[in-house]
Amino acid sequence: MKIEEIKNTVKTQRISAHSHVKGLGLDEKGTAVKVCSGLVGQEDAREAAGIVVELIKAKKMAGRAILFAGPPGTGKTAIALAMSQELGSKVPFCPMVASEVYSAEVKKTEVLMENFRRAIGLRVKEVKEVYEGEVQEITPCETENPLGGYGKTISHVIIGLKTAKGTKQLKLDPSIYESLQRERVEVGDVIYVEANSGAVKRQGRSDAYATEYDLEAEEYVPLPKGDVHKRKEVVQDVTLHDLDVANALPQGGQDILSMMGQLLKPKKTEITDKLRKEINKVVNKYIDQGIAELVPGVLFIDEIHMLDIECFTYLHRALESQIAPIVIFATNRGRCVIRGTDDVVSPHGIPLDLLDRIMIIKTVPYVKEEITEILKIRSQVEGVALDEEALALLAEIGSNTTLRYAVQLLNPANQLAKVYKASVVDAKIVREISELFYDAKQSAKILAEKRDKFINQQ
Repeated sequence: MKIEEIKNTVKTQRISAHSHVKGLGLDEKGTAVKVCSGLVGQEDAREAAGIVVELIKAKKMAGRAILFAGPPGTGKTAIALAMSQELGSKVPFCPMVASEVYSAEVKKTEVLMENFRRAIGLRVKEVKEVYEGEVQEITPCETENPLGGYGKTISHVIIGLKTAKGTKQLKLDPSIYESLQRERVEVGDVIYVEANSGAVKRQGRSDAYATEYDLEAEEYVPLPKGDVHKRKEVVQDVTLHDLDVANALPQGGQDILSMMGQLLKPKKTEITDKLRKEINKVVNKYIDQGIAELVPGVLFIDEIHMLDIECFTYLHRALESQIAPIVIFATNRGRCVIRGTDDVVSPHGIPLDLLDRIMIIKTVPYVKEEITEILKIRSQVEGVALDEEALALLAEIGSNTTLRYAVQLLNPANQLAKVYKASVVDAKIVREISELFYDAKQSAKILAEKRDKFINQQ
C-alpha cells in the first residue's frame, strides 16, 4: 500500500471569538445587509464603518480617529476586524489593547509610537535586473574543504530556470543556496533571483502542478513569459516600524563586544526620535522621486479608557504628525475618571479636547432575533449541531443574561451531548449546562444573598 505525505495542507487554527467575521456585509450602495459576512445587526455602525473604509482606500482619512462606543458584547471589536478584512492584506492593520502600553521594559509613549509606525505601510517599487522562471533543477556542487579534514563544502550551485520562451542554467554563489533553503524552494516552484544582490524570492508553485493534490493550500502562479533574464518591476511592502528596527539594530563586527552582544539575549531597545526623523526624511525623498508610495493603515486600540492622561496628550501630537495612520478606538465605558488624574470625569474616560476631534460610532445591544442569528453562525463555526428548541432556549438565555454567556455555553453543551451519545444538542442539555455554569448576574446575586459566607473587603 503506497502512502504519500502531503506537505502543503491547510494549517489547523484555533477558533477564536471572531473567526466567523469575513467583512462588513454591505451591498453595492453601502447599505448593511441584516445578516451577512458573519455580522448581524448593528446596521448604522457597519454603514458608518463602510464609509470610513472608502475614505481609507481613497487616502482621505490619514491622521484622524474613530471611536466605537457601546456596551460590552455589542460587536465593537468584530466591526473593527471586519474593516481590516475589507481593506485587504496590503493595508497594514495593527490591533492592540490599551493596557499593552504599561510595559516594564519600554516607556508608554514608545509603545504607542511603535504601534503607530507598524500601522503605516511603505510600498517600494523598483525596476531590477532579475532571473525569473520555474525551477527545473537545483544541483549543489561540492569541493574538498580548503581547511583540510574529511568534510566537503559547497563551491557553487547550478540552478535551471524555465520560462515560456526558453530555459537557462545559472551558476550561483553558495550563499544563494542558503537563501533557496530558507525560502524552501523546490523543483516546480516559480522564483526570481536579483542579479545585483542575489536575493531569492519564491512567488509560488507553478500552475502545472495544480492538480497534484486535492488538499493543497499552495498558491499557484503561471509560468513566466519572456526570457529568463529580464528587467522586472519589484514591489515590496514594508512598515515604517520595520525600517526603524532595521536601522536601530547594531550590525555587528569582529570585535569581542559585538560577538558578546550576539550571544546574549537581545533586550527590547528604544528607537530614538532622531532616528525616526532621519527615516522619515529618506521616506519623503523616495515618495517625491516616485520610487515609494505611502500606505496609511489602521491602528486599532481596544479598551481606550485604560490609557492615562500622559498617553492621551501624546496621541494628540502623534495624530497631528505628517505621517500618521487612521486610529480606531473602542470602549465600553460611560462617564468615568480619566486614568492618571484624581477627579477629572469625562465621557468614555477620554479627555474632552481629544474626544472633540474623534468621530464616534455607537453600537447598541442585540435584540433576541439578532442573538438567534449570531448563535446560528457561531454553532456552525464551532461545529455544534443544535435543534430549533435548543437554539430558541439559548437565545432566550442570551437576551436575559449576555450574548457572550450564551455563546460560551455552546461548546460545553456539545461536550455534554457527546457524553449522552446524542448527535444533536437539545433543550434538555442546554437547561442542564446553564444550571452548571453561572453568568455574571447570577453570581452577583449569590454574592449579595450570601454575603456573610464570603470574605468581604470594606
